[in-house]
Amino acid sequence: MISIKPLIHSLYQSPMSGDEIEAKSFEIIDSEAQPNRFSPAQWAVARRMVHTSADFNLVEQIRFSEHAIQAGIDALRAGAPIYVDSNMILSGLSMARLRRVCPDYGRDRLMCHVSDPDVIDSSKETGLPRSLYAVRKAANRLHRSIAVFGNAPVALLELNRMIIENNIIPALVIAMPVGFVHVVESKLELMSLDVPFIAIEGRRGGSPLAVSTIHALCELASPAVESA
Repeated sequence: MISIKPLIHSLYQSPMSGDEIEAKSFEIIDSEAQPNRFSPAQWAVARRMVHTSADFNLVEQIRFSEHAIQAGIDALRAGAPIYVDSNMILSGLSMARLRRVCPDYGRDRLMCHVSDPDVIDSSKETGLPRSLYAVRKAANRLHRSIAVFGNAPVALLELNRMIIENNIIPALVIAMPVGFVHVVESKLELMSLDVPFIAIEGRRGGSPLAVSTIHALCELASPAVESA
């Protein structure tokens, strides 16, 4: 029998906490990243997306509207409601991070209706995706909210309609639905509107990237960063 020493022993011998591993990861990303067009605050958001995906190619597809970072910071500090298009995003958001920015944050300020019985019933009746009725159900709280899309391009299309037809203007839209149908056009339409956004162009996206964007904004909005 060949004796093999498991690699974990190197960590036992030189311990690193989770925070230290994350900090080291960011050091590696900064050292390997190519020059980019982002401001320092924008790079803080983009870098966390790279950290989440381990994919530097993603950087070329990240888009920020003018003042999007500040809009997100202001909304988080005000405890703005956060609409998400999937329970995966809802589960991934750190309440501790949100509360460090605004102590008023609680589950009542996070909205995800995609699994609500009435939403499911409406979807069955019409044959349209649940995500459309989920975002429609949240309409009365979407104005000045943070709207986060990591899965459902149809939900983003419906929000775009609300912006155009109903003058519902979120404080910030995080537009990162992933897939092949309605994905590209939903993002392009959003980016043509006069609303703050952080988006990933093209087909790429997903819940982890959407969550990482909120967490990066929380870090930028935290009192410790402001006083640094």
